[in-house]
Amino acid sequence: MPVGVICIVLICLAAYIPAIRSGFVWDDYAMLTGNIVLEKSGLYRSWFSASQNNYWPVTWTSYWLEHKLWGLKPAGYHITNIIIHAVCAVLIWRVLIQLNIPAAFTAALIFAVHPVNVESVAWVAQRKTILAMLFFLPALFCYLRFDRAGKKFFYILSVILFIAAMLSKGSVVGLPVVVLSCVWWLRGTVSKRDIIRSMPFFAVSAVMSIVEIWFQYNRTICEDVVRSDSFLSRLAGAGWAVWFYLYKAVLPINLTFIYPRWHIDPANMMSYVPGLLLIVSVVLAWWRRNGWGRPVFFVFIYFVVMLFPVLGFFNIYFMRYSLVADHYQYVSIISVIALVTGIVYRYLGAGVLRIAAVLVLMLLGSATWQQSSRYKNAITLWEDTLRKAPNCAMAHNNLGNLLQFQGKIEAAVSHFYQAINKDPNFFEAYNNLGNALLLQGKADEAIFYYSRSLEINPANARTHYNLATALQSQGRSEEALAHYNRAIELASAENNQQLIDQIRKKLESCGQPEKN
Repeated sequence: MPVGVICIVLICLAAYIPAIRSGFVWDDYAMLTGNIVLEKSGLYRSWFSASQNNYWPVTWTSYWLEHKLWGLKPAGYHITNIIIHAVCAVLIWRVLIQLNIPAAFTAALIFAVHPVNVESVAWVAQRKTILAMLFFLPALFCYLRFDRAGKKFFYILSVILFIAAMLSKGSVVGLPVVVLSCVWWLRGTVSKRDIIRSMPFFAVSAVMSIVEIWFQYNRTICEDVVRSDSFLSRLAGAGWAVWFYLYKAVLPINLTFIYPRWHIDPANMMSYVPGLLLIVSVVLAWWRRNGWGRPVFFVFIYFVVMLFPVLGFFNIYFMRYSLVADHYQYVSIISVIALVTGIVYRYLGAGVLRIAAVLVLMLLGSATWQQSSRYKNAITLWEDTLRKAPNCAMAHNNLGNLLQFQGKIEAAVSHFYQAINKDPNFFEAYNNLGNALLLQGKADEAIFYYSRSLEINPANARTHYNLATALQSQGRSEEALAHYNRAIELASAENNQQLIDQIRKKLESCGQPEKN
């Protein structure tokens, strides 16, 4: 076992060397530099208040600890993510052995270097995903040990570890169903006693799901419109998503940070074909459960259950930009890997598996190296995204922000224009375009785009502040004051003290009283 552990860790580290040299990208800054947990009493507030955008106190605590160790040096966070990922691969090996699944070590190695996992490992903000997996796997392992040996210690430890996993991120909410499906896999049946034993897990799952949904809707999404499509559209899209993730697991090519957002027509019956094919596949596997269908049914259940939270039935802020993402299948992908390696082992033999594994590991390891190198910095990431998805409005907007920060205003303006052309309702891009135009001294144009942004989203405190600043620069003090006061109201509702202080300084500098 120690040799196997060392092998997995070394292969993992080798594949992710470019990630170690990478910086922070996109919301890594919000997760770290702008995180409440780094403020005074921030750790306490992360655990015992609703101050954070999401209730993931175990994840916030990990950032707090690392900040104490190496401040805001990116390498430390990247190395930690890689180590956690390597440990997850080792744990997968041990769990698959508990489940009597063949080629467990090969499956763990492939998971360690699979390029779909790069987004979860190289993107520091996805610490939540890999940390949830880090607790999910030993929770499952302990339950299997309990089921085999009957020691209550393992049962209690399994529940505690599941709570820790859910406090890292709610992506592992499907553990209770996974536990029952594992029992079925091992014994061919699920008894009343098994269901009773699973009740504490279902209770944790239910409570933490409510908490997760509340924070997502009331702290992260708030007034923003993530999706306006119907339930039927979401139902059809769920079928698309499952096959998309299965495809990327088996053939991980053309991976990108932001995939084009699907437009699903619920009135077109063809939209439901992927979902119907999924149902037929599961039913067929169940029908043949005494033969080849048994492992296929087990894999389908695990795969779909662990993907369920991100299939589109619930609003997730990221789905404003894309309905799918590589990091969404970090927990589910191992079932597909285990099925494929198990089939090769059973029908082609251990010798063929070893040869195939060497070739596959070389190919996947090379792809992971290349994929992780794209996280070198934010500009590299967004440029790569636009090469693969040139219509991605968010990539244009975010690249524009970075170019503006570098003083490349003309280039930034170009990207902001492209962002609003790709997505006419992208209110952030209108706001950012206004900022860039104001820097160019084009106050009239800036006011136009700020106003357009507020037409789409009138509850954006920062845009009200920016518009007030532009109006003030033209001597339109009364109009500016109205927007300053509205910005304070909205910022107060968001507990954005930094913006409130900024607005009050502006009001003091121009001799304007704040509205009571």
